[in-house]
Amino acid sequence: MLLMLAALLHCVPAGKACLQCDRRIRLLHEDFLLSAASVQDQIELKKIRDHAHVTYRETSQERSGVIDPTTLYRASTEYQSEFDRFQNTHHTGSVTFEAIQIMEKGRKILEKHLDTFIHGGLCPNKCGLLYQRVMDCFSCRYKLHTCPSPSHQHDCGEHPVQAEEGGQAVLDCFLPWHSLVLGRPEYHYSWAAGLPGTRKLADSEFKVLVVTEDASVVLNQLHVDEQGTYRCSLQDRNGTVFSQVTFLLTVAGLPSQTHRPPITLASLPPGVDSPPLHPADNLLLPIIAMVTALSLAASVGLTVVLG
Repeated sequence: MLLMLAALLHCVPAGKACLQCDRRIRLLHEDFLLSAASVQDQIELKKIRDHAHVTYRETSQERSGVIDPTTLYRASTEYQSEFDRFQNTHHTGSVTFEAIQIMEKGRKILEKHLDTFIHGGLCPNKCGLLYQRVMDCFSCRYKLHTCPSPSHQHDCGEHPVQAEEGGQAVLDCFLPWHSLVLGRPEYHYSWAAGLPGTRKLADSEFKVLVVTEDASVVLNQLHVDEQGTYRCSLQDRNGTVFSQVTFLLTVAGLPSQTHRPPITLASLPPGVDSPPLHPADNLLLPIIAMVTALSLAASVGLTVVLG
């Protein structure tokens, strides 16, 4: 009986599905077989498990046959929670019937999470090129899944940018799927001078501006002669281009200021030293002299009286 049980537990199906790629689920099923009351029950449970694996493989194959680590974790966690609930209540009825139910529940959980991943998580790039790291549901090994854009081009569009002379402009070419690019890619910024959009530019006309791990750059204290066509391409260290974004930067010059000429006074006629004084200016000096004399007389009088 022990030899038969060991053979049952180590007889792995030829192909695996995404759900069984999780070690927790494999151990969960093995412990479930060991918990059977008899060898006959173990044989029946193994048939149910093997059939469930077949349905899991078919479900995976219908949906590209790959899964990302996050989706696998979510599916296996939900299935484990349902399986734990089943183990706590399965003694109330037929073990084989309830085992069929829980295995079918696992298929539905896998189907739900795979649908979500295929429609939103697999190849999210609408432009450019992406090599996405996914797990093969049949070999349970990670591989790179090629995700070309629908147009099979690296170009991710043009964006007009306007700024004023002396101001600044922000160029940001980050796309949400850039976070899935493996390694440490870099953003290569280059530019070609001239009014953008007036003619088609050759690659040789672009000069390297900066190479950085940051997706955005800031251009400060802009001058009119700095307007032009700016390119941002995401590349790996081997020169593989994943995406390219073009910015059409125009810089508006400041309006010219109107300068008023300085006010100049008319020169005096020849022979005239100064303008004639006003009549009030002629009375000012006698008044000052008379006030001064009265002040002195009052001071002398006070000195005599006070001794």
